[in-house]
Amino acid sequence: MGPGGEEVAERLAEKGLSVVGIDSHLVGGECPYYGCVPSKMMVRGGDLLAEARRVDGMAGHATVATDFAPVARRIRSEATDDWDDRAAVERFEKLGGTFVRGRGVLDGPRRVRVGDRGITARRGVVLGTGTSPVVPPIPGLADAPYWTNREAVQAERAPHSLVVLGGGAIGLEMAQAFRRFGSAVTVVEALDRLLSPEEPEVDALLRRVLGDEGIDIRVRARAVHVTTRPDGVEVTLDDGSSVRGERLLVATGRRANLRDLGLTSLGLDGDARSVPVDDRMRAADGLWAVGDITGVAAFTHVAVYQARIAINDILGRDGPTADYTGLPWVTFTDPEVGRVGMSERQAREAGLAVRTGMAPVSASTRGWIHGPGNAGFIKLVADADRDVLVGATSVGPYGGEVLAMLVLAVHARLPVAALRTMIYAYPTFHRGVLDALADLDS
Repeated sequence: MGPGGEEVAERLAEKGLSVVGIDSHLVGGECPYYGCVPSKMMVRGGDLLAEARRVDGMAGHATVATDFAPVARRIRSEATDDWDDRAAVERFEKLGGTFVRGRGVLDGPRRVRVGDRGITARRGVVLGTGTSPVVPPIPGLADAPYWTNREAVQAERAPHSLVVLGGGAIGLEMAQAFRRFGSAVTVVEALDRLLSPEEPEVDALLRRVLGDEGIDIRVRARAVHVTTRPDGVEVTLDDGSSVRGERLLVATGRRANLRDLGLTSLGLDGDARSVPVDDRMRAADGLWAVGDITGVAAFTHVAVYQARIAINDILGRDGPTADYTGLPWVTFTDPEVGRVGMSERQAREAGLAVRTGMAPVSASTRGWIHGPGNAGFIKLVADADRDVLVGATSVGPYGGEVLAMLVLAVHARLPVAALRTMIYAYPTFHRGVLDALADLDS
């Protein structure tokens, strides 16, 4: 009953089906309680502080408080209702659904066990068990008082110092937010760049921006030991150096919750890292899967997208099948990093005739007006043979919002020629797409 499962359960209950929803923790899943919503509240608070500090370069001197308590209170009271899911359960039950608190396990075709209770479905079962944080087997880590994203968003105050293991989206968003609330932050990333799935230009820009904010970035650095100390933790790296922090945030990825789920009772691989599905979300006869466990992408919007496809299939409706050509995602650092479709490298590896165009945000009129905090760029990746965009990256203020028009272009396979003839409002950030198109032509 995470975002995808909740969507399936509620919509099918609305259509009059007899629906049983099962969850052992919180209805709504990771996103509203520990992920998307509370973390973006922290990001928003940090962004406001950063903007206030930029006043010095625009209009005058800024004196900025960095008390984390108001953000912590807002997360508890407005985003999560103190981590209470009663409203979500009541909404589902008002639609006619039956909610069962517990851990569901597959027990053969169209059968589920929850403890001693057996439930048989006439039409089928939908899996949406999501993911959990991966805690790497680093000596000493299991005995250390580490945070995952769940503990980080429940913090009552910003720690004096924070070590973040992992330079991906979760690690960087949390690192920047806590830094802006006054924590001394060190990010440790084992790979050779931050946000490794993104374009290499993203790594270069973020290292500069985060470094300017005082975050210590360590790439190509692997943690080999964690020592618990009276004042916090010490992380020893593979080069012999070490970093210390009052708190340690582990943000090294997530793993699908599939262990002991009973997949073998339906002839599926019980040790698989994901549940393979077809383009209608079918995993087996009478079994559908949605969300992170499908291995497509661990995003709420993907789970809900897949849920709608599964709903149509369960109801016997014709409808569009899954198409991830225009799959977008955004990392809510400052600057925001948005991407859709293929990177330049992926496009070349796919054998496409690749052309790229790139324009810095600061070179646009709106970027110049924006002034401090205008770091970013728009990068377009085109298939020259078909004259269509196959990917794009939008980094900068509101980078995720600017991405919207590029998502449409990639998803609908709009001709690049059509993008060139559009009218772009002036002065806007999205007008930078026109500048990138001009570079694509050069």
